Amino acid sequence: MSSRKNFSFTSESVSEGHPDKVCDRISDAVLDAFLAEEPEARVACETFATSGMVVVGGEVGLSDQERLKNYMGRISGIARDCIKDIGYEQEQFHWNTCHVLNFLHEQSAHIAQGVDAKADKDEGAGDQGIMFGYAVDETPELMPAPIQYSHAILRRLAEVRKDGTETALRPDAKSQLTLRYEDGKPVEVTSIVLSTQHESEDQSSDDIRAIVEPYIREVLPSGWITEATEWWVNPTGTFVIGGPDGDAGLTGRKIIVDTYGGAAPHGGGAFSGKDPTKVDRSAAYAARYLAKNVVAAGLATRCTLQLSYAIGVAKPLSIYVDTHGTGETPEAEIERAVASVMDLTPRGIREHLGLNKPIYQRTAAYGHFGRSPDADGGFSWERVDLADALKGAL
Repeated sequence: MSSRKNFSFTSESVSEGHPDKVCDRISDAVLDAFLAEEPEARVACETFATSGMVVVGGEVGLSDQERLKNYMGRISGIARDCIKDIGYEQEQFHWNTCHVLNFLHEQSAHIAQGVDAKADKDEGAGDQGIMFGYAVDETPELMPAPIQYSHAILRRLAEVRKDGTETALRPDAKSQLTLRYEDGKPVEVTSIVLSTQHESEDQSSDDIRAIVEPYIREVLPSGWITEATEWWVNPTGTFVIGGPDGDAGLTGRKIIVDTYGGAAPHGGGAFSGKDPTKVDRSAAYAARYLAKNVVAAGLATRCTLQLSYAIGVAKPLSIYVDTHGTGETPEAEIERAVASVMDLTPRGIREHLGLNKPIYQRTAAYGHFGRSPDADGGFSWERVDLADALKGAL
């Protein structure tokens, strides 16, 4: 995000019923099913969805091949359960009638040989790449405010849709917030964009605004919406045909929605459908965890942290920290402290954060970051339990 003190910044979110998020959800549900069966299962699952059809493909691995073959029969049911929970019962996209095609196959032995631990070497990273973590003190969750509140709007609308309070709303939706910053802090919403699928062609944009506005005001901080705030609710008019029937979906196409809403760099790797040996996912979680703990420890009010890896190599090739002029400690010292308080090999990350668990389906919508840690280990990378260790290592 800008280093200026006075500026406007915009981020968007998409709902769990957005076509790409339907696919992320199915891919992560498949991952959870395999991890529940075997914590060291290997999964790289991609999903494609269009009118009346879902296609699942990619690579999976269990230690027992017969068990793997038997497991393939569960994929269709997993996909249908996701679609049902999201709420799709449209004529052209219904959880009970859509076709589900499963093209998952066994993981390549050539990939496995670089990743699996051997007697003479540590487990290597599942791929090369760069991963970024980010934290900033402008929200209680230490997240950029535009993306945090864009998520909050859609999460609240999904709650009232699914509990029957607002029967006119349908699953597919997008939000976008532009916030004005003064002295580096968000102070005002200058524009709100909300497009949501709805029940009837007879409902106008004004009708939909009347439904959604109270919930938007409920989740945004007091005073942020002013007389000058621009509202754009269903600006194109009717939005009845939605989800994969209106636009095809694909796993991994919402990487900025999933992370920091454009306020921080992104290494380019998507998360959903990947088991935690894939550093695209696990090292991005570790980078967020470390950046958040740097800010929570009071070492900076804003922190960007980069990790880099090579396939088959265990240790990160580099650790980079930027505190954007807000640091109380030189960045080079924070980099050394980070390396000393956490094992950043793929296995070290998984063990420290407890990632070999079926905790991923819940991450597929409303952001992988800025969430509350769950008692069962979900969102463990949002803990701030490393702050004291970081301060002690300096």
